[in-house]
Amino acid sequence: MSDRTQLKARANIVYLLMVLFALAIAVKLFTIQLVEGDKWRAKAEHVSTAYRTVQPDRGHIYSEDGRLLATSVPEYDVRMDMASNALTDELFRANIDSLSWHLANLFGDRTAAEYKRDLTDARKRRDRYFLVKRKADHAQVQELRQFPLYREGRYKSGLVTEKRTVRVRPFGRLASRTVGYVLRDSSAIGLEGGYDNWLKGTTGRRLERRLTGGVWMPMDEGDGVDPVPGSDIHTTIDINLQDVADAALEKQLRHHGAQYGTVVVMEVATGYVKAISNLTRVNDSVYVESLNHAIGGATEPGSTFKLASLMVGLEDGLIKPTDTVDTRRGRVRYHDREMVDSHEGGYGRITVQRALEVSANTGISLAVYKAYQKDPKRFVEGLKRMGLHQPTGVMVPGEPVPTLRGPAEKGWSGVSLPWMSIGYEVALTPLQVLTFYNAVANDGRMLQPQFVSRITRNGRTVEEFGPKVMNERIASEATLAAVHDMLVGVVDSGTAINLKAAHFKIAGKTGTAQIARNGSYKEHGISYQASFVGYFPADAPKYSCIVVVNGPTTSGYYGNVVAGPIFKEIADKIYSNRLELQQPTQLAAATGPRTPVSMSGYAGDLRTVFTALHVPYETSAEGEWVTTEAEDSTVVLKHRVIPSDALDLVPNVMGMGLRDALYILENCGLRVRVQGSGMVRRQSLPPGTRARQGSTILIELT
Repeated sequence: MSDRTQLKARANIVYLLMVLFALAIAVKLFTIQLVEGDKWRAKAEHVSTAYRTVQPDRGHIYSEDGRLLATSVPEYDVRMDMASNALTDELFRANIDSLSWHLANLFGDRTAAEYKRDLTDARKRRDRYFLVKRKADHAQVQELRQFPLYREGRYKSGLVTEKRTVRVRPFGRLASRTVGYVLRDSSAIGLEGGYDNWLKGTTGRRLERRLTGGVWMPMDEGDGVDPVPGSDIHTTIDINLQDVADAALEKQLRHHGAQYGTVVVMEVATGYVKAISNLTRVNDSVYVESLNHAIGGATEPGSTFKLASLMVGLEDGLIKPTDTVDTRRGRVRYHDREMVDSHEGGYGRITVQRALEVSANTGISLAVYKAYQKDPKRFVEGLKRMGLHQPTGVMVPGEPVPTLRGPAEKGWSGVSLPWMSIGYEVALTPLQVLTFYNAVANDGRMLQPQFVSRITRNGRTVEEFGPKVMNERIASEATLAAVHDMLVGVVDSGTAINLKAAHFKIAGKTGTAQIARNGSYKEHGISYQASFVGYFPADAPKYSCIVVVNGPTTSGYYGNVVAGPIFKEIADKIYSNRLELQQPTQLAAATGPRTPVSMSGYAGDLRTVFTALHVPYETSAEGEWVTTEAEDSTVVLKHRVIPSDALDLVPNVMGMGLRDALYILENCGLRVRVQGSGMVRRQSLPPGTRARQGSTILIELT
């Protein structure tokens, strides 16, 4: 056979094989398309679509007076299905220019030409899930639904808005660490974590289609399950008091260059926490709410623990307030360690009561050591009897168990008893210390701290949280009366005499503890922790409060100097703003021949205050806003005109309090900056001048 014949035979074989292969493909395509078509279409549909979980909106967190501390707001990704069957080329071309202009005007992130280019390119690619804008808010989405093309509806325009919710805290850092937040892995801290079962709601599901690139697009098939929003929790936080506590704490932290500080204010009769602030320095000038020191930070409390030590001895009948101790020139040696008083030379021979009032380490430790050196276990059991070994069980994650060792436990030594008596070799959180002092103020009844008073759903209460008793009586009436006198003496003539108030009595105890830096005395040295804890008014306690400041570096480090002023500022603000705390003799003083100077402001509020204080007043002209003038026997209310129909005129807020001034100025569209406290003495934009909405005005208060 010739080469030509062989080549031709091979070519025919190859050709025949190709024809057979093509026929096989055609048969297979025919089989798949017509015979097995339904089966494969069902599989494809199953692979590309699925029911996916839809997260519900979390419930709101409210302050005591119903203001939002945390809420969920909708956030949207705006997308377009450029391959929608109803989106014709004619419709797209007719609307692309005007749509691009509106999008550029709404979002301001791209020009109209850039929007047109991006949308046109996506249309050419037949992009099924083109991202127009990420993180659009609800108002923006509502507006863009009325834009050209988008107003045609989802199917004609291809508009897809993908909603998710984000958590926001309208009051910024105020109690933010206690309110808490939700982490990316859906775990939560603070109240968000403690009450997650109520807040989280019930998940739903919806049918979604997977597009190229693994992106899932919702489908409106109508057979999904809607998520159920979470319930709302109503906290005990007084947002006005919270603001006072936060500002007072930050001012003092800055003044002393402290590392961190915490304040907790509690209602004595209920255990409701009215304010809690935790500020930590993150650089030289910024304090943030990053750690909840009040609930999670257990440290050696120092001298504030001396009260508990004496109460054990008083209850056991081994110590009396009138017992005397020799402070031995301020230095006492126990085995291989020497205890030193902060007061050089000691206090000589003093009573146990005076030892607590002046916070003499030697005096307290000698009294306790004499009573319990042969049976230290009895001392520790007495502390446990008052509940100091147990956590409060507060519904905020992260509370540690107090450290309170006994003689049989590891770490106990020959010096443990005297050092425990003055607040070392024990560890408690500020909230645990406050819970104990609140029990002293509450006639011995120890209450669990409460941050939430009730839970509501759709406006209806579904659960309430009243006062919860942890220990019905921590000590006898005689012991409580004795230590009450001691705590009053601390402020009247002891270490906290600088906190003495003019119109009401404060009872409390200072504390100055040496704390190991980073957990090691030897490697990192010591820092100081200043504290003050107490209650007021002392004769009829309504509020208890603890202040702890860690690591002060300038202007002193003692509790009365660093922590005390914060306590006093908070107590003064509460007392001046709570009429129920005022003494009848003080209210009656307002009826004397000289009337008090009053701020100008809202007429209705002023009339209410004057009536409650029995201050005579008269009105020269009716009006919603008034200027006050004090005369010898009466206060005259004169009408003050506040422009309401011409919002570009700056109103006159001179002589008003901050609340009224903010209300008026912000309703006029002005941004307000505030300096000082008290009454408005100067405003940077003169009254009656014209200013655009959004302009900034500085008001100075004195």
